Amino acid sequence: MLAATNVSMGTVAKYKFDDFEADLRAAELRRAGTRLKLQLQPFQVLVALLERPKEVVTREQLRQRLWPEDTFVDFDHGLNTAMVKLRDVLGDSASHPKFIETIAKRGYRFLGSAEVVLDQPMAAPEQALAIVEASQPSPSLLDGQAAITPPEHDSGLPRASRTTARLLFTLTQIMYLIFYLSALFRWENTYQASFMAWRGAGTVAFVVYLATSLVGLAVRLYLISATAMDYHLLGSKYRILTPALFVLDMIWAIAPLLIADRIGLGFALGACAALIYMPFAQRTLMKMMQRGR
Repeated sequence: MLAATNVSMGTVAKYKFDDFEADLRAAELRRAGTRLKLQLQPFQVLVALLERPKEVVTREQLRQRLWPEDTFVDFDHGLNTAMVKLRDVLGDSASHPKFIETIAKRGYRFLGSAEVVLDQPMAAPEQALAIVEASQPSPSLLDGQAAITPPEHDSGLPRASRTTARLLFTLTQIMYLIFYLSALFRWENTYQASFMAWRGAGTVAFVVYLATSLVGLAVRLYLISATAMDYHLLGSKYRILTPALFVLDMIWAIAPLLIADRIGLGFALGACAALIYMPFAQRTLMKMMQRGR
């Protein structure tokens, strides 16, 4: 890649293409020296594409660059809006692209070539040759290369494989499906248990559990099918669903109290504690699934 090659010799200050100039320090786009009105996110999208001209930059890679890991936002809408604004400023078209091509269900590609402008001038040929020769490792160092190789960045996530993470995540969704179907199939028992556990608030508890069972069925089936088909946007969709899923899971975390008269209060409380942990476990599994992409 052009950008990656020149970065090692100096810091990229600007990208030039056609009669446009993207100034990275000022976060500005200019055309023939005239500053164009462009917001930060569309500009960041443009820079990401200019760094890898003629290569596909996936939507997930753009999400990781533009939105932090724990940001809850409608990523698809945000990226689509940024792309519309960027194309409008460039005078480009999605149907007949000159600069930015849409790759269906994958991402985008910059069609032209980008000239890289560095902060520091390139070294003279003699100096560059001296630097290259000085940087060449000796044979003895090559033998011990493993000892000087910097360790990989530790994300803090468990080291289980992506397949294991997908399997555990799917089994978790199936567990919740069983909860919901049990409550709906024997709704008379759920009604009686609600009054026994919550007494005066029994009617409200029954309605809440019945409604969340129906909603939960749809959500869990979606998560299972998306995981099975390895849907590439599942990570961003899950981030959007996380707040609502957390509430749903907390409601069902205290569901064992409904059958405390049959399994014992101690066991019911233990089950509640385990279910309270499940939203956090699911989030970790989702991160492990995305890390392995």
